[in-house]
Amino acid sequence: MGVTGFGLLVLTGLAASGVLQAGAMRIYTGGDVEAVNGTDVRLKCTFHSSAPVNPNAIVISWSFRPLKPGREESVFHYQQRPYPPTEGIFRKRVQWAGDVLSHDASIVLQQVKFTYNGTYTCQVKNPPDVHGAVGEVRLRVVTTASFSELLLLALAVGGGITAVVFLLVVILSCRRCRKRRQRRWGRDGEEEEAQSPRKERKDPTVCHPLMAAHLYQSQSSVEIDSSDGMISDPSTPSSSSSSEEEPSSDEDSFGYSD
Repeated sequence: MGVTGFGLLVLTGLAASGVLQAGAMRIYTGGDVEAVNGTDVRLKCTFHSSAPVNPNAIVISWSFRPLKPGREESVFHYQQRPYPPTEGIFRKRVQWAGDVLSHDASIVLQQVKFTYNGTYTCQVKNPPDVHGAVGEVRLRVVTTASFSELLLLALAVGGGITAVVFLLVVILSCRRCRKRRQRRWGRDGEEEEAQSPRKERKDPTVCHPLMAAHLYQSQSSVEIDSSDGMISDPSTPSSSSSSEEEPSSDEDSFGYSD
């Protein structure tokens, strides 16, 4: 009795310290899943093991239990590599979608039928973790998508359309602002040109007053004889004029003598 009691105490201490962890495997699934007839659906199953994952020793099993009374059917098996079913209603309809090193044991059912309605169980064994509860996924195959899925789809489409329209509005607004700025700059330039003083164009035939006075003085002081082209001073009498004046003096003298 004493030895037995001591052994129980040792086992209790080991379990409390974590050396013995029976049933440490934990399975997580998606719960209830809905899929439209003829489409593909992913059955999610992840696990957590207290021991490191050994790809050569881990075993994953999927099974199916229909809604109506019937026998349980194997859906998928994994041991070092995937083993899809070779017979039954799931033949060529199951695809491996997991990764044991990432603690993922999910599968994909392709082109689901109404006969796929039922409960799917996911069981993972990773020695020494070989005990634990199994995960369950309840699949419901429907004719059309549910209202929630349609709502999500409508929201996604509406959001995309709204984003496109918003971008178009922004682009058009930027173009309009650019055109307005160009027009405003053009008007400002025309106003500046109109307000700036214009330079008076000088008539090349019109002389400066000082230059005109100088020309007048030079013309009055110098006369050009048109007959022989000689320049003479108008203040000094010419020889012809003196010769013409001499006879008149003689005539006066003769008249005086008579």
